[in-house]
Amino acid sequence: MASHQARKRFGQHFLTDEAVVDAIVRAIAPAADDAMVEIGPGLSALTEPLMRAVTRLTVVELDRDLAARLRARHDESKLQVVEADALEVDFAAFGPRLRIVGNLPYNISSPLLFHLLACADQVVDQHFMLQREVVDRMTARPSMPDYGRLSVMLQARYAMEKLFDVAPESFDPPPRVVSAVVRMVPLPEPVVAPETEAAFAAVVARAFSQRRKMLRRALGDWAALMDWDGLGVPATARAEELSVAQFVRLAERLTATGAA
Repeated sequence: MASHQARKRFGQHFLTDEAVVDAIVRAIAPAADDAMVEIGPGLSALTEPLMRAVTRLTVVELDRDLAARLRARHDESKLQVVEADALEVDFAAFGPRLRIVGNLPYNISSPLLFHLLACADQVVDQHFMLQREVVDRMTARPSMPDYGRLSVMLQARYAMEKLFDVAPESFDPPPRVVSAVVRMVPLPEPVVAPETEAAFAAVVARAFSQRRKMLRRALGDWAALMDWDGLGVPATARAEELSVAQFVRLAERLTATGAA
């Protein structure tokens, strides 16, 4: 089949460095009976070594030409090709104990990470290649410059570890940024109770929407409902200074008052 031209609208940058592929596969450590799902298989740099390790692999690919290429090259008993936008796929439908991997398109990485939160209770782990800046935000701690909404929302559900950086020349075409591989393992128990999830998402979003403001001003009318002394939050505190646990307590307070 003819070579495939990377499409900018899909954010395509194909991994070509075999040493990086080997490092990712070693980090994943796939087993034969794993329920493995790959997002954005592209030209199969990661797909083929995964197929050698697992009995059956599922891939989600939006580009119809690449989906057709995969179907032509591999038997459907070994490779299930789901031709769809990953942002619209119900990953929970793939079953329990999922292991999700992928070189994610950088233009949809944050929305996709939020989308995958919905199936976290069915996931064993996730290994993703992302823009390094995004991985730094995911793993940042309170008072670090990269700490923000993405940090809080994901750390409330996953233990995350940045594994290694990947240089632009490892891709064709090379992106303009350094990439990184991250491991995400769902926490044994969610930090946020189901009845508090909506309030948690709302308070985190509002807090970081005006991150330069002191938190008591950024939260607007919700601020008067908070037990700030009980939370141990100083009057001058900003959103990036609060821990995930403190945001959870803010959300619990909002839920109790019915404000969010």
